Amino acid sequence: MAVRTQDARRERTRRRNTVGAVIAGLLLASACAAPRDTATGVTALEIGATLDRRAAAVLDHDTDAYLAATDPGATAFRTAQRAELDNLADVPLESWAYRVKEVTRKGADRVTADVELRYRLKGYDDAPVSSARTVELVRHGDDGSWYIAADRAAQDTPEQLWQQGGVEVVRGAHSLVLGVGRRTGELRRIADTADRAVPAVDGAWPVPWAGRVVVLVPESVQDMAGLLDRPAASYRGIAAVTTGEVGGSGRRPADRVIVNPRAYGMLGEFGQRVVLTHETTHVATRADTSAATPVWLSEGFADFTAYRREARTAQELAPELTEAARRGELPARLPADGDFGFGGDAAVLARAYEGGWLACELIAEEWGEEELIAFYRSVGSRPAREGAVEHALRKVLDTTEEDFTARWREYLRDRLG
Repeated sequence: MAVRTQDARRERTRRRNTVGAVIAGLLLASACAAPRDTATGVTALEIGATLDRRAAAVLDHDTDAYLAATDPGATAFRTAQRAELDNLADVPLESWAYRVKEVTRKGADRVTADVELRYRLKGYDDAPVSSARTVELVRHGDDGSWYIAADRAAQDTPEQLWQQGGVEVVRGAHSLVLGVGRRTGELRRIADTADRAVPAVDGAWPVPWAGRVVVLVPESVQDMAGLLDRPAASYRGIAAVTTGEVGGSGRRPADRVIVNPRAYGMLGEFGQRVVLTHETTHVATRADTSAATPVWLSEGFADFTAYRREARTAQELAPELTEAARRGELPARLPADGDFGFGGDAAVLARAYEGGWLACELIAEEWGEEELIAFYRSVGSRPAREGAVEHALRKVLDTTEEDFTARWREYLRDRLG
């Protein structure tokens, strides 16, 4: 499955790797909020002050100030922290802020704080990426100052790229590629492909969006899994995934396209172009994708965009459904969300992607591309999944789910038979 193999790279787009409301006052500053009602009074304020100093040191890349906020007795931790700050040296940070959410006393001079780190990349992030951290602090000295003794990702929280090694940065016309342990030439080629993906997406999605994409390229599939907080086995055959929050709130955290360097590198130029155009489509459509959007529509539209200007036949792009059509075994319904699950039957997964793509192709051909976009946005604007597609079919396409499904099955037969 030349093209469909790369389709198995994709993660369901509604992964919420960056979640939570965005606090406007934290977007442009390194200040650390420490509300009194989340901890024992002055302790939260004092810890907030320590984290404020650390945040300022990150933005200034001031190693001495950064280490001054760490426990002088935690030698190994200080060494690791120095290395982590060095890893950030070339990352273009616009903001870096901590928010203390809760403080738990572990003794008179020791506490554990649940902290939210929020940061933005300059010129690329309209809203911050959020990462939950667990920070341990101890109190030393005559002035009773607090020092950071440990800092780790909270449970069920992904790693950050700079925690995996020194980050190399390659800037494109419409892209920012951050890599660890990869050659500069490889990162440049990814940036060039992403730069071509952005105008391709603009051509299919004429709705205002940022018009730029951030791509993370870790050293291995194991490191990719660490950035997603998932088992590595889930991503071995997947070339790239996109992370972000759905919902169209207007304050959604920033998206990231994360590349599996091994799987991506095994693709040819066509496959790599399709992969990054598909994933960039998810970035562009994020504001109009919600919990009401079925996976067949979000993934189908991403494939529609990726294949839109490619000179390949439907049989070449949908080999699994082509075989099913020739056997007279066309699906009776549009793909369900569960059909897109990884780790199951690869043929079912491939047919799900192919079916979603051809459903979007059908709308574009019979109703028009403008109506396809209007349909996508109408579905995503609904508050819940139930009835969302049916409502948009009636409102935008003047049809019913039963009629649309029948047309789709006939379209499969005509295009693939």
